[in-house]
Amino acid sequence: MTSVAPLAAPRPALGSTPRLQRLKSASRRPGEASFFFYDAHFKNEAVKILPGEYFVHDEDILIMTTLGSCIAACIWDRQLRIGGMNHFMLPEGSGTGADAGRYGSYAMELLINELVKRGATRSTMEAKVFGGGAVISGMNSINVGERNTKFVLDYLSTERITVVSKDVMDVYPRKVCFLPHSGKAMVKRLAATNTDALLAQERAAAAKPVPAASAAGSVDLF
Repeated sequence: MTSVAPLAAPRPALGSTPRLQRLKSASRRPGEASFFFYDAHFKNEAVKILPGEYFVHDEDILIMTTLGSCIAACIWDRQLRIGGMNHFMLPEGSGTGADAGRYGSYAMELLINELVKRGATRSTMEAKVFGGGAVISGMNSINVGERNTKFVLDYLSTERITVVSKDVMDVYPRKVCFLPHSGKAMVKRLAATNTDALLAQERAAAAKPVPAASAAGSVDLF
């Protein structure tokens, strides 16, 4: 009689982990980031935030984004140890649906409301703010980065959410990583002369049609 070896269980994809598979299979809300991957540098699961998106979590996965004139606000509840990040392009604008998160007024509401739904309170929230760089040569007259920066700082002040650290304005694009359980943020200033891919991303996001319908106070360089 010929024996038949049992079929081996399917092996997970390279870089995949149980937590990454769980994150990828979860349902997403409008505007919630959905690009999950394993970051080989940090050896940790990560999610990339694109312009107009946000993400909130209570575990220390990496929430990552790259900024030019855009702003990312990282908000953390120091009592619940839950946090999130958004990425917006302009202070104000009209529109509804997922793409409305491109505008600061709506992006901040999305992020804060999601935290509140999970039990966070404004009295125990603190913020770290990044971006607002003047990265487009010859376009500084419209002051997009400066306007974005002023908007987010004024908004957080009105909401009585303390800004514990920030790295804003100047001429640098930035890569930002945030760990939402510990509240730790890391920022890397990128070469100001190497912005083509970043600007293409921001322009593509701007061109998308809008549908009709603690240690936590520190910022590390990496």
